[in-house]
Amino acid sequence: MCLRNAIAAPARGPTLAETVVAKLREDIVSGALPPGSRLLSIRKAAEAFQVSKNTIVEAYDRLAAAELVAARKGSGFVVVFAPDGTQRPKHVTEAVDIASLLSAQLDQDFQIRVGDGRPPPSWTEQSEIRRHLASPGRSLLAESDAYGSALGFQPLRQQIASRLGAQHIDARDENILTTFGANHALDLIIRSMLVAGDAVLVDEPGYYPLFAKLALAQVRMVGIRRNPDGPDIADLTAKLISERPKLFFTQSLGHNPTGGSIALPVAHAVLTAALRYNLVIVEDDPFADLPSPSIHRLATLDQLNNVISVGTFAKTLSASLRSGFIAARPDRIAALAELKMLTTVNSSGHIERLLHRLIAEGHYDRHLKRLWQRIESASSKVQEKLHLGGWATYSDQTTGYYQYLLLPEGVSDLDLARDGAKEGIFIAPGSVFCVDKQTPLARGIRINVSRADDPRFYDFLLRNL
Repeated sequence: MCLRNAIAAPARGPTLAETVVAKLREDIVSGALPPGSRLLSIRKAAEAFQVSKNTIVEAYDRLAAAELVAARKGSGFVVVFAPDGTQRPKHVTEAVDIASLLSAQLDQDFQIRVGDGRPPPSWTEQSEIRRHLASPGRSLLAESDAYGSALGFQPLRQQIASRLGAQHIDARDENILTTFGANHALDLIIRSMLVAGDAVLVDEPGYYPLFAKLALAQVRMVGIRRNPDGPDIADLTAKLISERPKLFFTQSLGHNPTGGSIALPVAHAVLTAALRYNLVIVEDDPFADLPSPSIHRLATLDQLNNVISVGTFAKTLSASLRSGFIAARPDRIAALAELKMLTTVNSSGHIERLLHRLIAEGHYDRHLKRLWQRIESASSKVQEKLHLGGWATYSDQTTGYYQYLLLPEGVSDLDLARDGAKEGIFIAPGSVFCVDKQTPLARGIRINVSRADDPRFYDFLLRNL
């Protein structure tokens, strides 16, 4: 173009997308949006900038192309540019990326939360038990404000041991360490028993927040194929020989995300292989308190000799209470208690006293019966709707909140999650739960039966599968 024509041509102002990019670039480069900050969802950003959703999508794509932000599976865009030139260590970035679905799960922007890992509050703290979460007219002893033992509130530990006894596990209070939920328990076990470079086995698919913790500890994860009735024994045996792992993290009841539970012959085979190859098993057991018909657990068969059991009240009572426990041999509990004292001093005495009262007065068990009835009813309805739609689930025998929908050939779990997000539907893509993203089981989605009662979700499946 000649200079005259260039002068004569009217000046073009910035497009709406360019305006959005310029504003966000300024915030990122100035440090107002530091590394790790999550950008607003497409809908919220469109409202904030008063532009269309397509404009925001274009702006975010430009920022990503400029390596200022990066898309994280299931949780939108996150700032990755550091103004001072520093970057997160690689293993920290990997851990945050693995846990990206958790970030999306904490976002309250979704109207339909079928991929959520937790039940709705109406099933737990907002149910009838809510009236017991406050303590009007009840005074606490002065010593309840003190730190107390790092092991946790002893009367609660005794109650937990007694409940384990009712589940055919011989335990006493010295076998119990209370924690800030199951994730805190898993973190303590990883810190206490593993060092960078160690190999561990995990369910495939399995519990993705655990994967993030292991990545943060720079531990090498090896997936064990998960069958509807538990870990694949042939795969487990082969990898015990080739990898020589220190620990095997697994779930026996209501497996997350497939929903299946371990069969008795499989449980025996897992314990036999672990004993032969000097493998310690960490059994994550969030649904142990449910009055379900399945009683096959590794901790029951092993009696805490070679199994460390992790329990929590988050899935059955309230995720907000953040309380759980570790059940193990006394020597392991003592070592974990020392680490707990060094890292958090203690868990919450007030919360543990509240839990002790709820259990002692029978409120917890009555609540569990109602919760189990809800789970059974919801699970049957979801299974019926999925079968009517012609869709296959991985396991028909489920215990807990989850069912795993297998996707047809050619359907991407990530694309399905992105399409769902555009319609306000939070979907948990199967690849997030897999170490090996190419495994056939990665092509699925986790469905939380407690949140799958909205016809818009099934209409979405009909249109997209």
